[in-house]
Amino acid sequence: MADEDDEQNPDDTPEPEQRLFTLTEAERARQELEPFLVEAMDCRKKLAGLETDLTAVSARITMMGGVIVPYEKLATLRVEHQQLAETLKSSLNRILETGCLIKDLEVGLLDFPALINNEEVYLCWRLGEDRIRFYHRQDEGFSGRKPLDPRDLGPGDVVQ
Repeated sequence: MADEDDEQNPDDTPEPEQRLFTLTEAERARQELEPFLVEAMDCRKKLAGLETDLTAVSARITMMGGVIVPYEKLATLRVEHQQLAETLKSSLNRILETGCLIKDLEVGLLDFPALINNEEVYLCWRLGEDRIRFYHRQDEGFSGRKPLDPRDLGPGDVVQ
């Protein structure tokens, strides 16, 4: 006989509570995740190019009807596409499993959920910035970024 827990609908499972970062934790995570972010961005760009190539071949076949398909070249493109997609997925999962949020993969924008003055905010970092210097409220986006004020952080360099 099946256990009642085994019969639970996956949609009924509560979502895990969102992790809140201190500034120090977010900075450490940022440093660890930067190579994965760069890899994901690179894979995304390469995938876009391969998808364009594959779409062009498909359109050519459709329009020409009996065209001879370059199977070897097409197979190589598909294998490369699959490998890049798997690498991209792996990199994105590595970033997301930390509790960090990917806001814009094109520019390399990451948000780290945190509390400042008992308000839920995102510590905001973009690839190319040397450290986390900004935050924004959860209902604001990148354009709402504000500089971190040490007086908001409480004792030490820790976001409450």
